[in-house]
Amino acid sequence: MVSSVLAAVVAVLAAAVPAQPTPPALPAASDWDYQLGGVSEPPEHVGIVARDRTEAPTRAEEGRYDLCCVNGFQTQPDEKRFWRQRWALVLKDGRGRPVVDQAWGEWLLDLRTAAKRERLARIVGGWTAGCAEDGFEAVEYDNLDSFTRSDGLLRARHATAYAALLVEAAHGVGLAAAQKNRAGWDGTRVGFDLAVAEECGRYDECDAYTSTYGDQVLVVEYRRVDFEETCEGFGEQLPVLLRDRDLVADGLREWC
Repeated sequence: MVSSVLAAVVAVLAAAVPAQPTPPALPAASDWDYQLGGVSEPPEHVGIVARDRTEAPTRAEEGRYDLCCVNGFQTQPDEKRFWRQRWALVLKDGRGRPVVDQAWGEWLLDLRTAAKRERLARIVGGWTAGCAEDGFEAVEYDNLDSFTRSDGLLRARHATAYAALLVEAAHGVGLAAAQKNRAGWDGTRVGFDLAVAEECGRYDECDAYTSTYGDQVLVVEYRRVDFEETCEGFGEQLPVLLRDRDLVADGLREWC
């Protein structure tokens, strides 16, 4: 009797919680453009456009799919004042200096405790909600692999736990969530819906993404030799793009 009453209560509570909509999938048979270094008008054959969260989406013009790029695991170089006001959330070495991704001059975020991960997720979750309000369909959280550049201060488990919070934030506002890089890790374990793979052809990693996400993978290569090889191996299955590494607005663009 008790068990049947409990089951009835659980059923009522479950029915009272509105189901989250299924995050939108990538459109089939469409090219894509990666516009993080500046915005330009996409050509007609491009149906997927990725832009920084500070830029406006195409707002589904002609049925386009808009991907919002958020630096979720590191700081933007021009946001140092913002993060100095939240200094406890920046990863520091043994001498109290911020740990820097030397390639981009970005500070790594401190993911080592649950409390800090939750504080960071609230900040990044606010940016994610802004992406949804602006009209994007999906969000890409950049620098998921920043733990590999942390001099051993961060572990993969920290990144995984934090990624789960970010995916939850994306799904909570109706956005699909894209795993950015970290080949060989199954991001679907924390709910990622698709992947953005930089230079998977160059590093022989494209299979690692397709085995997890099927055709829900966006590939960008920065060297022509890698682009041509990736097109040969995956061009019929995936959107593959050749771009200049700085992704400038009027920079190099080619498609398979």
